[in-house]
Amino acid sequence: ILIEHYAGNFPLWLAPDQIALLPITDEHIPWANEVAETLRAAGFRVTLDKRNEKIGYKIRQAEVMKIPFMGIIGAREVEDKTVSLRIHGEGDQGPVSLNKLETRMNAERSKRGF
Repeated sequence: ILIEHYAGNFPLWLAPDQIALLPITDEHIPWANEVAETLRAAGFRVTLDKRNEKIGYKIRQAEVMKIPFMGIIGAREVEDKTVSLRIHGEGDQGPVSLNKLETRMNAERSKRGF
């Protein structure tokens, strides 16, 4: 019933993968690992896409998989210790700090209902 109700576009609290972290190159993977561990410690289901693919392809794959949050990590994000946030169906939200990302995801996760 839930799959039909949401048409596979699950809210954050129900989604199997709540956030996909998408590093642009291999140089950005260490910061992506730190972000992933912090979010996992906060109780989120995180996937880290370490594939050697173009970022556009990774974003498109995450959109097709209907993952609610995507965190793009590039050189600017590593330098500033931020994550460039994208939300499924809404698009780019800009860079956010790790604390703000966790707060936003917690607020979104607490919204339960049909």
